[in-house]
Amino acid sequence: MKTTVLNPVQQHLLTMFAFDGSEERLKEVKEVLTQYFSQKLDKCLDQLWDSGALNQEKLDELRTKHLRTELQK
Repeated sequence: MKTTVLNPVQQHLLTMFAFDGSEERLKEVKEVLTQYFSQKLDKCLDQLWDSGALNQEKLDELRTKHLRTELQK
């Protein structure tokens, strides 16, 4: 059986939840993480827009692309 090594973030979350693993705490952590990564994404997209790597033309092109791949059986 292969062992899984936890990264420092996973270890910290496990330690934190050892003290209070309630559903309410889980909801709060999910909200904080969602907000955090949403802000990082917004900042990255703003940088792409400002640099010209992303613009309205490219967004329009993406809107019409079929990006899903079929699952292999």
